[in-house]
Amino acid sequence: MNIRMIVYMLGWLLNTVAALMLVPFAVSIYYHEDSGKYFLACALALFVVGFLMIAKRPEKKSFFAKEGYVVTALCWLLLSVCGCVPFYLSGEIPSFTNALFECISGFTTTGASILSSVEDMSRCMNFWRCFIQLIGGMGVLVFMLALIPLTGGQDLHLLRAESPGPSVGKLAPKVQKTAYYLYAIYFALTGLEIVCLCIAGMPLYDAVCTSFTTTSTGGFGVKNASIGAYSPTIQYVVSVFLFLAGFNYNFFFFLIIRRFKDAFSLQEVRLYVLIFMIAVLAITADLVGSGFVLEEGFRHALFQVGSIITTAGFSSTDFDLWPSLSKMILVVLMFIGGCAGSTCGGIKVSRVLIYLKTIKKELNQLCHPRNVKVIQVDDKSLAHTVLRSANVFFVIYIVLFTVSLLLISIDGFDFETNFTAVASALGNIGPGLAKVGPTQNFNLYSGFSKYVLMFDMLAGRLEILPLLVLFNPMTWRRR
Repeated sequence: MNIRMIVYMLGWLLNTVAALMLVPFAVSIYYHEDSGKYFLACALALFVVGFLMIAKRPEKKSFFAKEGYVVTALCWLLLSVCGCVPFYLSGEIPSFTNALFECISGFTTTGASILSSVEDMSRCMNFWRCFIQLIGGMGVLVFMLALIPLTGGQDLHLLRAESPGPSVGKLAPKVQKTAYYLYAIYFALTGLEIVCLCIAGMPLYDAVCTSFTTTSTGGFGVKNASIGAYSPTIQYVVSVFLFLAGFNYNFFFFLIIRRFKDAFSLQEVRLYVLIFMIAVLAITADLVGSGFVLEEGFRHALFQVGSIITTAGFSSTDFDLWPSLSKMILVVLMFIGGCAGSTCGGIKVSRVLIYLKTIKKELNQLCHPRNVKVIQVDDKSLAHTVLRSANVFFVIYIVLFTVSLLLISIDGFDFETNFTAVASALGNIGPGLAKVGPTQNFNLYSGFSKYVLMFDMLAGRLEILPLLVLFNPMTWRRR
């Protein structure tokens, strides 16, 4: 284990967070808010500590998969603790546990909140809630890789550890260039949405914060009623960008370099669009059948399907009051999630595609035992390691889900509340149903349950394994 290299990278992380905290400090100056001083104080403290950690460059730069998992998990833990300090020191979230919960929910783009009224927060603190979702959406390590080469050519281990999906490739020959392309697309979508929302009539501050939490599929808002507080036109605009946010970023990259055939031939993207359309039509029909006007039913169905399948967690209405079929469809979408290589949580459409192809292969094998068929995605044979990784992920996901459900059940809430709370945390979604529905929050849970859900949020964002590696004794054993 290259401890010195890990410390060096954590130092760069602290410097990065320190620089990012100057943004909400600037917001506080603009709006003449006193609470911005806590961002400045934290930024200075983090910069001093970070500078000491990077003052001496490590002589040995060897950096392998194990270190990649460890540094990714440690970075996200450190990021969450540092990010929650302004919330706590300012007194706007007086409980450290609640401040940490809100921060982890932000960085992991979960969007589950303990706040009963977000409109009571200062603008700079509310901006920080939304800004950390933009930071965490694509990944802070990916952001650092886009700016500086950290590990002497072995950055792919970091990219794979932090990026969602069963397999992660490069868009360019160099990892730093890949990270640059990812963030260029990410910021371009964010900027375009800000413009569209302003044209649709949303105030600039609200448009910036909403765009941050849309392209990151985070779901934090600046209004208690979420996107339901705005006009139908704005809801349609957000719905479109939620839909786009669920795409694999390879799709946008292929469009940019004009490889249109490669873009539209991605099987994962086609399956994502199919699931999206079927869900919207099914919920629309169910809502219209229960008394909704066609336009209203379609708008809410389009918005909530986009919000839940991309694991953003916005709400345009209280969908906890919807018919049972519509709610069950949303719960299923919680588990599916968006495409790999996006900012979405959940199991991912790519894995669903692999599981469907595996089932088909096994059924064909039963009918034709001597027939040898290889599973292919996008005309490429999947390596055994990818299939094994997808299967292991699913097993661990179910085990962690079950254990978490049992642990938070100690608080005594009903099954629907607990089930959707864990699904929300592990899938990085935000709201659930019943007592954690879109008009409720997670503050009802005990401190113990909140830490269980915080662990689930981090595990879900990091695809479980990087966080579990920290608890494996073999990780810290010297060869």
